[in-house]
Amino acid sequence: MEGNLIKLSKGLDIHLQGKAEEKKIQLKSNGKYALVPDDFEGVTPKVVVKEGDKVKAGDALFVNKQYPEVKFASPVSGTVREVLRGERRKVLCIKVDADAQQEFTDFGKRDVGSMSGEQVINALLEAGLFGYINQLPYAVSTNPSVQPKAIFVSALRDKPLAADFEYEVAGQEQDFQTGLTALSKIAKTYLGVGVGSKLVGMKDVDVNIFDGKCPAGNVGVQVNHIDPVNKGEVVWTIGDPTVVLFIGRLLNTGKVNLTRTVALCGSEITSPAYVDMLVGEELSTLLSNSYDASKSVRIINGNVLTGKPTTKEGYLGAHASEITVIPEGNDADEMLGWILPRFKQFSVNRSYFSWLCGKKQYALDARVKGGERHMIMSGEYDRVLPMDIYGEYLIKAIISGDIDRQEALGIYEVAPEDFALAEFIDSSKLELQRIVREGLNILRKENA
Repeated sequence: MEGNLIKLSKGLDIHLQGKAEEKKIQLKSNGKYALVPDDFEGVTPKVVVKEGDKVKAGDALFVNKQYPEVKFASPVSGTVREVLRGERRKVLCIKVDADAQQEFTDFGKRDVGSMSGEQVINALLEAGLFGYINQLPYAVSTNPSVQPKAIFVSALRDKPLAADFEYEVAGQEQDFQTGLTALSKIAKTYLGVGVGSKLVGMKDVDVNIFDGKCPAGNVGVQVNHIDPVNKGEVVWTIGDPTVVLFIGRLLNTGKVNLTRTVALCGSEITSPAYVDMLVGEELSTLLSNSYDASKSVRIINGNVLTGKPTTKEGYLGAHASEITVIPEGNDADEMLGWILPRFKQFSVNRSYFSWLCGKKQYALDARVKGGERHMIMSGEYDRVLPMDIYGEYLIKAIISGDIDRQEALGIYEVAPEDFALAEFIDSSKLELQRIVREGLNILRKENA
């Protein structure tokens, strides 16, 4: 079955230096792992293990307090070393020291063809994988109490330096198909792919091919073009296609296997490449000799637009498909600052001469370049937001706390990541993703 082609005209591709080469580096793990509840948006964790407990791969480390049947599985077997808490006893992470010999909880192989939707959901709940599925509205980790009207999977990663999912899925197509078939038992399932993708032949799902610049790969953008979310409706979203592999592996083998293929990328990395890692693996072994340690760098768990800053002692995020290292920029000394022609700097409008250079690759740093200022209604968000909403008006409604207006302007359809590019080009330097997240959290409380 050939997919439907959907062309998007708005968006922006940012060409950065340091894309991962399609080769894998072998890593020996140092045996330190941690599961971070903050990786699962909207989940309040309740820890179900104590320090010193023995766990197998697949055993629950914490559950969602509001829906205790939603568990979160340990990526490895080993000993719980520490439950790390921050201020007001907030759970920051649960650390596990891995055994030399890995043991897995056996959930039993399943024949996905004969399963019902309810059986699929129960299998995912039991194995602690259900919480990896998100939902719109609110862009949070979903819960099993609401039947979705549809499920959307995006297998197109198009953010700057993003890991290529086609490279990851090669050789694992059977697990991917099993995962898709399982989801299709729950509700009608849509798969979004890029032009020329090898995944157009996947069965049991509606395939849509998105032809356009970033953020065409955002699952929210795809929902907006296929079957938008109205008030009172829920769709489940998987913007991180590796989750479908987690589901397929569970049903095909009966074991929880949280291996991801991660791109080690960015202009500071000496030889950017791919590496197989488990969710929650400590980053220190990966980053030990990969960049010049004398330089001031920003290490990002994820991509440059939506990832979170981390350190060498950080852990691979549950949904992170890249570890990106770029210059911090706190040592940049630019004589005559803004007056220079700046061929090495990227600009969306033509304020630097770099627009003459075509599709040049840039080594951008983490500076904001300018202070926060009043919001200018210039229509600039709309150039990079390929959704049927008025981005600037929605942001204003969130800042002013006008809930009725937010609903009218389509807040139920958006996720913070949909505003990542707008934040990048925003001349007002507003933290749009944070603003959208706070707006969604307030709405979720109001409607609860």
